[in-house]
Amino acid sequence: MGTCLELFLTFAKIGMFTFGGGYAMISLIEHECVEEKRWITADELMDITVIAESTPGPVAINCATYTGYKRAGMKGAVAATVGMVLPSFLILLLISSFMDSLLEYELVEKAFKGIRVAVGFLITKVGINMVRKLLKTASHRYISAGFVIGFFFLVMTCSLLQIRYSTIVLILASGFLGVCIYSVIGRREP
Repeated sequence: MGTCLELFLTFAKIGMFTFGGGYAMISLIEHECVEEKRWITADELMDITVIAESTPGPVAINCATYTGYKRAGMKGAVAATVGMVLPSFLILLLISSFMDSLLEYELVEKAFKGIRVAVGFLITKVGINMVRKLLKTASHRYISAGFVIGFFFLVMTCSLLQIRYSTIVLILASGFLGVCIYSVIGRREP
């Protein structure tokens, strides 16, 4: 099977069977591209996810584009991106045609409620895996752990108090604090 076709089919499978958007897809991308096919490393996936969060476009599509490009250049990037987008587009097109009548069925409504729970767990799993990998590779584990815990409590407090914040501001603030904290640590080391 050609590389571009394999990229297309792999990302089409991910795009077709994942509900909940980009972060829910990351655990499937990790399974397929890191563990099964070894197209990218776990560190690369974490870096892609961080970069994809701060660039325009959905996270999963940016991950697919990077993986495709790394594997087969521009043709691979296009194949992986189209593979990721096409199933979702077709499913949404089909569902939107029947959505009003579809939600009238109690069974479908209950299924969507169950799917929401699974999506929440998938997103939580991705977050936990990213923090584990960060702490495993960090040279200053305790400071990195404190950083993670501090931001976790900040975000949870804002969410519980229903304080609105921009994810862009959160990313910029964490980048600024990272530069400040790790610059001070770097000066102290011999």
